[in-house]
Amino acid sequence: MDDKKIYTCQKCGAQFLKWFGQCPECGAWGTIEKSPSNERAFSSVNKELVVKNLSSINKKDINRLSSGFSDLDRALGGGIVPGSLILLSGEPGIGKSTFVLQIAGNLKRQVLYISGEESLEQIKIRADRLGIEQKLIHISSTQDVSEIIQLTKKLKPSLLIVDSIQSLCSYFSSSKSGSVNQIRTATVSLMELAKSMNIPIFIIGHITKDGLIAGPKTLEHLVDVVLCFEGDPYHYFRLLRVNKNRFGPTQEVAVFEMKKQGLKEVKDSSSLFLNKGKQRLPGSVVSPVLQGTKVFLTEIQALVNSTPFPYPQRKVKGLNISKIEILIAVLAQRAGIKLSHLDIYLNVLGGLTISDAGADLAICLAIISAVKNKELPQDLVAFGEVGLDGVIHPCHFAGQRIKTAAKAGFKKFIFSSENQKEKIKVKGLDFIRVSQIKEAIKLLF
Repeated sequence: MDDKKIYTCQKCGAQFLKWFGQCPECGAWGTIEKSPSNERAFSSVNKELVVKNLSSINKKDINRLSSGFSDLDRALGGGIVPGSLILLSGEPGIGKSTFVLQIAGNLKRQVLYISGEESLEQIKIRADRLGIEQKLIHISSTQDVSEIIQLTKKLKPSLLIVDSIQSLCSYFSSSKSGSVNQIRTATVSLMELAKSMNIPIFIIGHITKDGLIAGPKTLEHLVDVVLCFEGDPYHYFRLLRVNKNRFGPTQEVAVFEMKKQGLKEVKDSSSLFLNKGKQRLPGSVVSPVLQGTKVFLTEIQALVNSTPFPYPQRKVKGLNISKIEILIAVLAQRAGIKLSHLDIYLNVLGGLTISDAGADLAICLAIISAVKNKELPQDLVAFGEVGLDGVIHPCHFAGQRIKTAAKAGFKKFIFSSENQKEKIKVKGLDFIRVSQIKEAIKLLF
């Protein structure tokens, strides 16, 4: 196929054999342009590839770099891997630039910081406020990828930081700055730079209004590691989640607190999202949820109210609305709890977003507690996955969940009877094992 006859949408990256005024894929107007010929794609046709037997390849020892944040190093699998391309994303104002600047100061090695959006004076003001060591940090303001590559080869830093990838421009692409093609071309160039010089590169990526990394998925496929900052910019706590990691586990979480001097690690984060010192009212249940390999004690709150309308409202924060609708149907059909005349509001205290199925039982109990207006025991925690048949299925890491809750002072635990008895070295714990959601309701209400 002749590349000269290929037309590409500058917004979504879709390719066509003829020009359109409106992109058939994303619906944008005036974004389809002719793609330039890709001479590089044909330059390596006659190049002989090197093939090795897998058993003959020697494993090299990887000397990871410490970021200065022990929780981040743990989440990354032991530290920053040389030659890796790391994408850091998050909402505006959540602390991405602050975070990478703190890493640059903690590294105590030569660091090159490229800013395509801020002036050098702005970065200096932030560095002074953070109180970081600045002698080994070199900064430059440019949007040209070729200039970044030349400067990196000249200085040979131990770490390169690019803020942000959406602001870069490569002359290998004729697309507009910030378009999908420009982002892809710039990322590929930086990836080749990281591998050829064996230096790690942090790139900051913007997110869309839907909360997705702008690109849309181009960056996530190209980079080695995807880090995502979660949390409300108007609250102190930030969750750094590892969504992709070629050098370690995924879905690991590190917790930070935003202070005047920058982001600080929260060492004991298991009880961070609990409503401490206050009595829990009807509709409130504590559940130990899993985020990566860490357990967080979270308080799930439910509120119900009769509705005069034929279609009741279902509003949730920190939970998946589709999952909530399924659990409401299970309560109605398997437990006889009629909810079709009630508005239901659910909230996870502290701003944590829960995707762990182990919170299903706690969500159901919170809804029933709100409907019956009856408090549950203050020292009770609940975990277990609820199936469509009303069966409470076991959860992984049940022992770790129990130990974390017991350390915080909880004494009663309700979970699936299918979980094998855990060897918990804590006396005075009351285990309530149930197999059906009806059985749990009968025992607690």
